[in-house]
Amino acid sequence: MTTQPSSLPLFPPAYRSHMDEPLTAHHLSKELVLRYPVQGDPIVFVCIGTDRSTGDALGPLIGTLLEKRRLPGFYVYGTLKEPVHALNLEKTMNMIHENHPGSFIVGIDACLGQMKSVGFIEINNGPVRPGAGVQKKLPDVGDIHLVGIVNVGGFMELTMLQNTRLYLVTEMANIMTDAIHYSNILYRK
Repeated sequence: MTTQPSSLPLFPPAYRSHMDEPLTAHHLSKELVLRYPVQGDPIVFVCIGTDRSTGDALGPLIGTLLEKRRLPGFYVYGTLKEPVHALNLEKTMNMIHENHPGSFIVGIDACLGQMKSVGFIEINNGPVRPGAGVQKKLPDVGDIHLVGIVNVGGFMELTMLQNTRLYLVTEMANIMTDAIHYSNILYRK
């Protein structure tokens, strides 16, 4: 058995829930809080994607919804107006490290998966690897990550992202935004 060195934070195991489960947002919020740092520290959400592809718009849609809620102590990068995508990701990450040194970062992105996984929302430890589903090499993002599985991967990934149902993306974005909002309430107590 391998033990984690004491200098590293101990994160709970990965968590996933389907968007159709009635309490998904509440369960996700509790899982997020378990991973956040000491209470009161600022948290930066990097919502990755572009509005030029329905499936890949999940991140910027969440960023836009979060920005409207103005959650205290939570900072948001990546909205429909100012998306964080392949062309500006490295620059944005440099800006975040400059403006929020040592901050806890949550990477948010859409991803492709198996047919039986579409509709699941996952929280996992470590960074998200944006662009991996479409064979792009981009910087890793986050101390933890939150992803929504929006469509099937493994074949013609770009086409799958572009042909993802808008209903699925908007419903998933609303649930994930609610989870982050609830986590802010729990984190600030």
